[in-house]
Amino acid sequence: MSRFASNVIRKRIEQLPEVAMVDMSGLVSPELLIIPDNRKLESLGITQDKLESIIENNNIKLGNLLIRDGQYQYNIRFSSTLQNKKDIEDIYFKVNDRLLQLKDVATVVEHPQKQKGKVLYNGQDAVTFAVIKQSDAQMSALKDKLNELVAHFEKDYPDIRFSVTRNQTKLLDYSIRNLDQSLLWGALLAFLIMFLFMRDPKAPLLIGITIPTSLVISMLFFFVLHISINIISLSGIILGVGMMVDNSIIVIDNITQHRERLKRKAVQQGDSFDEESNPLALACINGTNEVFRPMLSSVLTTCAVFIPLIFISGITGALFYDQAMAITIGLLVSLAVSITLLPVYYRLVYRKEKTRKEHNFWERISSLNFEKVYMKGVRFVMRKQKMAWGIVILLLLGTVWLFHDLNKTKLPPITKDETLLTIDWNQRIHIDENRRRAEQLVAQIQPLLKENTCLVGEQQFILDPSSAASSSEVVIYLKAKKPKDLDVIIRKANQFLQMNYPESIYSFKDAGNIFNMLFADNEKPLVARLRAVNDHGPKQISFLERAQDKLQTAFPKQHIEQLPLYTYTVLRTNPAKLLLYDVSFKTVYSKLKSAFNENQLFLITDNQDFVPVILGDQTQTIRNILQSLFIRNSKNKLIPVRDLISETSGQDLKTIVAGKEGEYYPVPFDVKANQADAEMQQIRKVVSGDRNYEVSFSGSILSNRKLMVQLFLILLVSIGLLYFILSSQFESLSLPLIVLMEVPVDIFGAFLALKLDGEGINLMSLIGIIVMSGIIINDSILKIDTINQLRKEGYPLLRAMTEAGHRRLKPILMTSLTTILALVPFLFTSGLGSDLQRPLALAVIGGMTLGTLVSLYLVPLGYYYLKRGEQSSVTTKPAES
Repeated sequence: MSRFASNVIRKRIEQLPEVAMVDMSGLVSPELLIIPDNRKLESLGITQDKLESIIENNNIKLGNLLIRDGQYQYNIRFSSTLQNKKDIEDIYFKVNDRLLQLKDVATVVEHPQKQKGKVLYNGQDAVTFAVIKQSDAQMSALKDKLNELVAHFEKDYPDIRFSVTRNQTKLLDYSIRNLDQSLLWGALLAFLIMFLFMRDPKAPLLIGITIPTSLVISMLFFFVLHISINIISLSGIILGVGMMVDNSIIVIDNITQHRERLKRKAVQQGDSFDEESNPLALACINGTNEVFRPMLSSVLTTCAVFIPLIFISGITGALFYDQAMAITIGLLVSLAVSITLLPVYYRLVYRKEKTRKEHNFWERISSLNFEKVYMKGVRFVMRKQKMAWGIVILLLLGTVWLFHDLNKTKLPPITKDETLLTIDWNQRIHIDENRRRAEQLVAQIQPLLKENTCLVGEQQFILDPSSAASSSEVVIYLKAKKPKDLDVIIRKANQFLQMNYPESIYSFKDAGNIFNMLFADNEKPLVARLRAVNDHGPKQISFLERAQDKLQTAFPKQHIEQLPLYTYTVLRTNPAKLLLYDVSFKTVYSKLKSAFNENQLFLITDNQDFVPVILGDQTQTIRNILQSLFIRNSKNKLIPVRDLISETSGQDLKTIVAGKEGEYYPVPFDVKANQADAEMQQIRKVVSGDRNYEVSFSGSILSNRKLMVQLFLILLVSIGLLYFILSSQFESLSLPLIVLMEVPVDIFGAFLALKLDGEGINLMSLIGIIVMSGIIINDSILKIDTINQLRKEGYPLLRAMTEAGHRRLKPILMTSLTTILALVPFLFTSGLGSDLQRPLALAVIGGMTLGTLVSLYLVPLGYYYLKRGEQSSVTTKPAES
């Protein structure tokens, strides 16, 4: 079976162009064991060393000779190698003028090598393949080709069961489905919102043209810049789609407003209005030019928020590169499409439109006068200015309080149906006993399992650094039938291990996808690193156990794991007795190697496999070997090995952990972030009483603190970039402060939504906050820029604020509603994708709900306070009717 798996199945999988290599484990390889007949050897006077020499002398490969014969040349090879079992049995040798063969004095047996590890799938012995794709191959193509090949295997080899487990492509499938869903929801909601607000079915159709165009051009830039379509870049594209919709809404609405104003102006002057004439082209040009600068500033400010994230240290910063580049490319392309193609499409769609009478349905919709409600709010805020600023201060204080109160993790809690259970039985057991215990554990939870895989002992994977486990370790992959069953499985496994094997050391960790491998926080919240002040030598174990006991006494609620120890056997030779009995140490060592079947003579080649040839004996226990083994000394006398060797045992740590401070022993503590400082102070106090050790700390809590410091520094850089960009846009040093003040106020809404739903601050919610800030900032930039343009046209301050509010009310409401409604479905679905998107959706929904109110009411108030002492740049323009 193993030979078939290695020579047939593996090679057929590796023939797929998408596959780089196939890593394997669970193989059982053969070996040839030569068991000498000691009685015959003694009667013939053949020692073990001489028998080894006889066998090795018959496995000789000489060099080549190059012989010239006239004009011809011949390459002659000499070989006397052993190829198979029969060749070894037929070895000839001469003793006392007698010609013998090896089979006359020894038995050659072909049997499986001693297994250091096993693979079990659903309780049956199995061979497992880890399929590794080419770096430039598409994961979806690999999955399709592999599924097709497995179907062929099942047809060609019906007696063998093939199963695909631990599929790591499902997150990519989710990302692609999420992109499709985002495009679908974005298009439908944009269509619906614009349909309701603009009462025009043609305007939403333009978005159906511009978004696919933007995506196609973005893919072209991805190809040119050698950015692959992966999970991270896909998430950037998904986030960019919403911003593409916003840009399209802003341009379409502004062109429409210019058309309406041109119509009103033509009516007031008594002129006819024809869409095919210049007014439509003029509306397209002026409407696009009016919003180009603020849209450019909006894109630059969003990029200024994302791009500094690539400077975060570690894998997080490396992964943010693809996301930041995807968002930057998407936004720049969307801006280019919105200001070039969209006005052209707008003119083509509307140039033949005739004046039409609105349906009664639109009249009823029009009765919902948003502008009237908005103006009531503006008047209220202007009358209650002190109360408005008081609310702003309370919101800022609330942001600080919620930031300290919310739980901080790298990833949100994810609904899982699988886990990896790593167990060290912490006893000197054989892999067969290890297998029995693993099967016993799985049997306790079998009714709740869909599938399970046990990697018992040492594995044969080449690329897995954790495969070199001992015979007392096992990794069990458990997949539940339902996600809700996973907690029950973990609880029952805990109970089984604590009740039956309390000395075992075990842990559960995430399994299943690349996202978990990159971001899963398997590090304990707090780890105390005990470092020895001096080299304690043999007393190291007892000193560590004493330090652990002190910590357990000081922290009775903490479960401090036992030391992971392994017991080994020490065989010591007595030099005096070796000299007394005329026995060399080399002879003793060689005899013991053969007795333990570890005396490998050479390797023979069987097709593409290498089969070791071992000179040994029947498998026995150590005690039986030491009691029954004899050695013939130089005087041809038999000496019992038990008289030359003494047997003792010892213990040592299974693993040695080292860091910058040197070797240390980690002691994990399960504490909350707000309790970490008090716990560390108490641990220092306990360890300082033991002068044998010093203590330092690590863990996810400290890592997250370091990450938060980096994010804070990056935030300062982003704020600086935002300030310079906005100062250039507004041509003012004070107006950017209004936009920057809005961000922490809006974050309160995001934090509040996370708090009410029981979520915390994590990577996904932080991305949601960044996206929310970019969209809300865009609304405020457009509004402030419109006020500035109106004041340059001669509008007084309050009139400019009112008119800008009217002009930007619908775009702000449309972009906010489109984004919020597109994310609402994630709050009511379950599964891996929804769990990842839920914190992002909550942050965006909460922040944009509050941010919309801030953009509508508090931004104009801030503008009024900063500019109320200034006059408009030109003569005041009378109010239009």
